[in-house]
Amino acid sequence: MPLQERLSDQISRIDPADEVLVLQYVEHGDDRAFRTLVERHQERVFGFIFGMVRDRDVANDLFQDTYIRIIAALQKQRGSYSQQDRWLGWVLRIARNATLDYLRTRKRWQDVSSLSDAEDDCSYWDRLPDEQPPVDASIHRSEQSDFLWSCIDTLAHDQREVLLLRHESELTFREIADLTGCSINTALGRMRYALLNLRRTMNASTRTDLTKVN
Repeated sequence: MPLQERLSDQISRIDPADEVLVLQYVEHGDDRAFRTLVERHQERVFGFIFGMVRDRDVANDLFQDTYIRIIAALQKQRGSYSQQDRWLGWVLRIARNATLDYLRTRKRWQDVSSLSDAEDDCSYWDRLPDEQPPVDASIHRSEQSDFLWSCIDTLAHDQREVLLLRHESELTFREIADLTGCSINTALGRMRYALLNLRRTMNASTRTDLTKVN
């Protein structure tokens, strides 16, 4: 076996692809493989759920419910997951259904009309620093995060959803369109309107704060 193939094989054993881990769990009952899948994507899955419900306890319950549904689907209905599907996208589809079930019971969501074609845009989210800051910077960043989330909460359901799927879960717009049952243009449009409305809300809040100070 050529060196490149041997190295590739060794790497795949150390850090197996999602599809390999799924097969190990479904075909061999390997709980460690499933645990790896959960840990690998838990931040993106939980981040999406929490962003939709804005309640950590509820998000934890929905996160657990999501994986209970996943286990049931894999064990009882193996055909529900296809190797051609991206694992994270499939998981988020189940997480989204669990979240929408919760929101529907509380009448806290609303439909919005399909929006027109639009281009992608950059988000304020992307500008948050990644490195570990000193304590005073951490406090400031925490305040920024709280402010950002309060503005995100004002977005319409579909706009908030596409924003979270894109920036929390890192899905492509094609995956978002498939997941939410809309066209790519509609997904792009919702993102654009989300960013425009988010920027408008943030600017308005900033102006209000400055007025209070003055």
